Amino acid sequence: MRNISPPLTFGTKLGNLRYPRILLVFLLLLVLSAIWIYPFLWMVSASLKAPLEIFSGGLGLIPEMAKWENYERAWIDADFSRYLLNTVIVAVSATLLVLFHCSLTGYVLGRYSFAGKKVFIGVLIGTLFVPAGYTIIPVLELANRLHMLNSLWGMIIVLGGGGHTAAILLFTGYFNQLPKELEEAAILDGATFWQIYARIMLPLAKPALATVTIMTFLSTWNSFFVPLVFTFSRPELRTLSVGMQAFVGQHETDWPGMAAGATISLIPVMLVFLLLQRYYIEGIAGAVKS
Repeated sequence: MRNISPPLTFGTKLGNLRYPRILLVFLLLLVLSAIWIYPFLWMVSASLKAPLEIFSGGLGLIPEMAKWENYERAWIDADFSRYLLNTVIVAVSATLLVLFHCSLTGYVLGRYSFAGKKVFIGVLIGTLFVPAGYTIIPVLELANRLHMLNSLWGMIIVLGGGGHTAAILLFTGYFNQLPKELEEAAILDGATFWQIYARIMLPLAKPALATVTIMTFLSTWNSFFVPLVFTFSRPELRTLSVGMQAFVGQHETDWPGMAAGATISLIPVMLVFLLLQRYYIEGIAGAVKS
């Protein structure tokens, strides 16, 4: 006799989940997403409004008439075209520098045993509790002695050459979980240390690379303190975050122009995250698992 299953109702299980629970979680996530994204939508809306409309319009998102000249003012008058180029150069170069030295350090810590390894990792973790502002004076003194102040290369080395403990630990955990047979087979084939690192290990660490890329790119793109002190005497080298000061006057602030500039500065960051988000999730999951 053929078994006939009872029809599904609103309270029956489907895939070990109940419909009311799914609906409740969906509505909760929808509300949280709306709350999370609202400030960004308000900023985009403010970039298209007149100055008085920003304050008189309250929480409304639809402008009475779109003021596209706010973007023109931010791009040309506030020199955001130059600031964007500076920020791209600094962020991309610093990210590449971090990927190189952090992946190499993480590879050695994750794959090799040596005397003092645990002490080194402990000291490395201890640096997480040192505020970044406490180290700015010796960093500036060193940069001044090396004649790197008031230059993009100085900013790149300072932003990309630091400890970056989180990136090192992430690479350490990811490399540590890879099978040792890969290295043993490569050594038998005559591969050198650099060949194993560059041709075998790095291609397998794409999720970790993407995760560190996003973390470093976001941090460098939004950095304010270091670019500020490195461009005191050369405003043409400012990055986008420092360039926001162009909208702040002595007696008034150009809020629509500032919102337009902030919107412009967020577009590249969003594109990078959208391109690498799948690998970012895999990298975080791999680091937690290890």
